[in-house]
Amino acid sequence: MQSEHDVQNLIRIALSANDCTVFRANVGKVKMQNDRWFDTGLPKGHPDLYGFRHSDGKVFYIEVKNEVGRPRADQIKFHEMLTHWNVIHGIARTPEQAVEIVKKGLIGYGF
Repeated sequence: MQSEHDVQNLIRIALSANDCTVFRANVGKVKMQNDRWFDTGLPKGHPDLYGFRHSDGKVFYIEVKNEVGRPRADQIKFHEMLTHWNVIHGIARTPEQAVEIVKKGLIGYGF
């Protein structure tokens, strides 16, 4: 079974090869050496990847899961917000699913 990190890297390559610009979202908090916490500032539940299609500038969000991963409650809440605004997004477990979500403009695929 592939790790989510490995799947994420394959998805980034696939989306880039399909005329998209894609960014990896680093989320969460990290305790620094000086005992202070660093927070990325992104909202809870923010998907792993986001970007835009070169063809029309449409924004997309991709939550990456391996074959057994399930969305957390905060990820479902973020999905509900994106669905409300008709934003392209979904859960991708393979590069092919991610490309399908983006190319077809799917909303909420896999949730």
